[in-house]
Amino acid sequence: MKRSLLPLNALRAFEATMRHGQMKRAAEELGVTYGAVSRQVRSLEDSLGVVLFEGPRNRLTPTQAAREMQPALQEAFDRMEAAVSHVMHRDRRTLDVSCLSTLAMRWLIPNLFDFQERHPEIKVRMTADDGPVDFARQSLDVAVRVGTGPWDPASSTDLFADETGPVLSPKLMGDNRAADWTALSGLPLLHTKTRPSAWADWCQASRLPLPAGGQEYEHFYFMLEAATAGLGIGIAPEILVRADIRAGRLIAPFGFRPSGQTYVALAPARPEPAATLFIRWLRDTARAKP
Repeated sequence: MKRSLLPLNALRAFEATMRHGQMKRAAEELGVTYGAVSRQVRSLEDSLGVVLFEGPRNRLTPTQAAREMQPALQEAFDRMEAAVSHVMHRDRRTLDVSCLSTLAMRWLIPNLFDFQERHPEIKVRMTADDGPVDFARQSLDVAVRVGTGPWDPASSTDLFADETGPVLSPKLMGDNRAADWTALSGLPLLHTKTRPSAWADWCQASRLPLPAGGQEYEHFYFMLEAATAGLGIGIAPEILVRADIRAGRLIAPFGFRPSGQTYVALAPARPEPAATLFIRWLRDTARAKP
């Protein structure tokens, strides 16, 4: 088929359907109705003279022809998107960054002045989020998350390993600073919905009994404020309490233990130059000595 005759809208609807696995999500990405995507795909089938999907509308199965065509089409649309984005944003000065809320407040923002001093021409616009990242649907350049992956199709850069441990206000320890779990486990346990299994995981790894009960907070930030106020003993990633421990607001009597998760910086497969600079700065800042 000649380039001038290519049904680009239909090809775009087909490519989005293959990538998402369903027409409903393809329609959401393209900003059209389900019926419009369905009509475009049927139109493409008529133009090509082949069947692309089989089965009921709620359980479409790509045919062999569809599977053969999809990789080349996705690569072509990716290249077009990258080319247009490069022209639109070659003078771009705003970087959209999504970060875990408490990590943003307790680590990223306090260090951000360094990036701004190095790159005053780049404005960092931050949002707080801990949900899944989809660069095809979200207007993001960089996302900082924690987990075990895999992070495909996004590219990922490891920042630092997640290490957790109990923390509490020094005034709850009194004069005895020894790490005595029998005594400390009698304090109210502070939990967070952000990581509900943190206490259970730490106790299991430390081979210590898990006390029952406690108080649950919506986010790490609230839980750590409660721990600082002496309302109980919390458990948190070391990166979130590093400044509090250095300042003496909190102590970690048992130290910190690797959780098996890793903080990562995620970006699209072909990031903008500003995003590459920011991720490199994140990596260097994370690896710098505390």
